[in-house]
Amino acid sequence: MVHEAGQHHDTHAPLRSIDLFCGAGGLACGLTSRGFDVRLGSDIWKPAADTYRANFPGHRFEQVDIRDLTASDILEASGGTPPDLVAGGPPCQGFSSAGARAMNDERNTLVGWYSRLAAEVRPPVVVFENVEGFLTASNGKYVVDLFDPLIEAGYVLRLEKLNVANFGVPQLRKRVIVIAALDRTPQRLVPTNSASGAPGVWRVGAGLPPTVSAAEALSKVSASKRDPLSLTRTPGDLELARIQGLEQGKTMRDLPPHLQHKSWLTRANRRVRDGMPTERRGGAPIGLRRLRADEPSKAITGAATREFVHPTEDRTLTLREAAALQTFPDTFEFVGSRADIATMIGNAIPPKFAAELASAVHATLAMPPDFSEPGVVDFRSTNAEAMSPALARVTQLVEQRYGVANSVPALF
Repeated sequence: MVHEAGQHHDTHAPLRSIDLFCGAGGLACGLTSRGFDVRLGSDIWKPAADTYRANFPGHRFEQVDIRDLTASDILEASGGTPPDLVAGGPPCQGFSSAGARAMNDERNTLVGWYSRLAAEVRPPVVVFENVEGFLTASNGKYVVDLFDPLIEAGYVLRLEKLNVANFGVPQLRKRVIVIAALDRTPQRLVPTNSASGAPGVWRVGAGLPPTVSAAEALSKVSASKRDPLSLTRTPGDLELARIQGLEQGKTMRDLPPHLQHKSWLTRANRRVRDGMPTERRGGAPIGLRRLRADEPSKAITGAATREFVHPTEDRTLTLREAAALQTFPDTFEFVGSRADIATMIGNAIPPKFAAELASAVHATLAMPPDFSEPGVVDFRSTNAEAMSPALARVTQLVEQRYGVANSVPALF
């Protein structure tokens, strides 16, 4: 069981927060560690609801579709007045680059629903978190769906695409964060670590301590025989041969032909149309990948325990190891089938990153009101040298629609 707020937080008075689309509770972990009082967690998925309740028994929880949750419900949970923070990350499956993009997936409409609900509640700060594919999906439609209701309600917005490795998470995972504030300028997340292993990540946090490597993070996992999440999967002969043939940092693409997957040739010729740079188009899926011991892990997804090979052992990761790379404590209890748990782990906001996000909210609320004009004060969509054509189009859309000037990469 995860401990409630009160341990290991700073000296700020507890702030009331609402955690929508909360999943297993990664954001709640980070918020409570920094002194927030989470007044309500909500998610429609039963395994997530059961997991959240198991770890945060003191929090009110509503297993409900957000479209059935009203501003009055949130205000009542907050004690009758707007909470200090409404935070959430609507489901990303509709526009995740990790899977097929369904532009008319009804879940995508939840972005606008979330924005309108938050605007009606009118907390001092609203936080939105999602995958990088959110930016370019449907030519920026969902960016507009998020921005417009908040700006019309008087909010000042800051959008940044960040890598959680720059915030102490042993994982190369890009996320889009929007912080919106009333009557003041939202503050930026302050990197705590340098990192390498992904494009652009080395540009942020120069001179800071390197983030924890995959090997170091995995070495600290307590593998208990009583913990079903610590069970290792026994590979078949062919899979074991593939695993043994992989050096650190190598993927299925680097294996000799006789160890390739039978669907290799078919899938190698696939093409995608999502704005990806030409040199990265097509190609077979990566499949199995052995993590490098000296770098953060690649991004943990629901498939991580099937595809990620331990840096030094000839086996795939356990569920507990995947959770550790997401910075969940060993004591965190996951409820559901193994497939459900893998999905929850892959979808979660890393608690350590969530804690730094909480600090940015604290810093924003500590700023004196400057009564800034509603709008977009910052749109940092990349830390790389170049943008994909799709991202460049969306950046131009944002500049023209909202008049934002700060849309170039920012270095720390």
